[in-house]
Amino acid sequence: MKKVILWIIGIIAILAITIGLIWRGEIASIRSVASVAGNPYLYKMEYKLTYDLDELIELDIDENGELLDYVISKIGKGLPIKIKSAQVADENGKMNTFNCTSFQALKADGEGFYYGRNYDYFKNPTMVTISHPKDGYASIACSDMSHFGYSLEKLPDSFLKKLSCLAAIYAPVDGVNEKGLCTSIMALPKQASQQDTEKHDVGTTIIMRLWLDRCATVDEALTLLENVDVRHDAAVGSGYHYMIADASGNCAVVEFDKEDGWKTMIVRKAEGENCMLVTNHLLSDKYFTTEPDPAVGNPRSKSWWRYETAGNYLREHTGTLTFDQAQECLSLVHWKDLQLDNGKVEDTQYSSVYDQKNITLALRNWNDYDTTHKFELK
Repeated sequence: MKKVILWIIGIIAILAITIGLIWRGEIASIRSVASVAGNPYLYKMEYKLTYDLDELIELDIDENGELLDYVISKIGKGLPIKIKSAQVADENGKMNTFNCTSFQALKADGEGFYYGRNYDYFKNPTMVTISHPKDGYASIACSDMSHFGYSLEKLPDSFLKKLSCLAAIYAPVDGVNEKGLCTSIMALPKQASQQDTEKHDVGTTIIMRLWLDRCATVDEALTLLENVDVRHDAAVGSGYHYMIADASGNCAVVEFDKEDGWKTMIVRKAEGENCMLVTNHLLSDKYFTTEPDPAVGNPRSKSWWRYETAGNYLREHTGTLTFDQAQECLSLVHWKDLQLDNGKVEDTQYSSVYDQKNITLALRNWNDYDTTHKFELK
């Protein structure tokens, strides 16, 4: 009997060691998931897995469902794991679009730049992911956790429930890397880029992960963009444009021309300006208008009002802000209990200020403008 017990213990030990070896990165990453300062809707994760963006590019993944299937295949290693997006669809089965504000502004002390960002959507939990890829730049990135299955009713409050958090690495909606390159995404209703050439496809958030991992400057990011087709998931019912800014103050907005094969349109920061701003309407000369127009942006989210309000604030300060002023600029255009036409309520899920010189993130969650959570690369 004693030999049988020892044999069973040995088998269990071997299984435990095998599991630890096979899933050591997953286990370490999952164990790092924790709420920030006791906030049940704000989480941080140290991502410790290896991942292959070249493999992802080769697979031409451009739909959210395909991306989640890919994540499952990498995490599960054959196990029947499921991850389902918890984003809220409207009455037509389309996803409601998030509405955001982003800017870059010179720091008042002249030592670098701030990158401000409001992420306006529904009340979902937020994930801050710290990553140190073996063959790329370390970064701090934020994700809307509804993109990979979480909601206010489903939170990562146990080891198994934290498993889906591993998808965050592929789903940044803004971030900064160790070189000071920042990027963020803003929604444009009914303008989902469908670039279709001989180049490989990348999806909505994968292009952002590529920028964070592989680019130190705006010019490098735009060069990378030339080598892939950006395809937004058409089933979501929304398209996007992106802001990219580097530590030297170079800044650009990437857009796509719906009337000309979704060709890339680049809007650069005006020469001599200290700041650049973007909300939820096109800035390219071909489409830009000072009057709300649903053909080029999202009037429902008051994109033009936010663009004017934040723009006036930036101009009043000559595009040069202190940290407190950067936060104040975001406060001026944040949402609280914004009632949409379909009856749903939108809020500013978080407001962030990235320091592009010191590589830090200062985040205020869910309109709690009295509490700032700070993150840095370690």
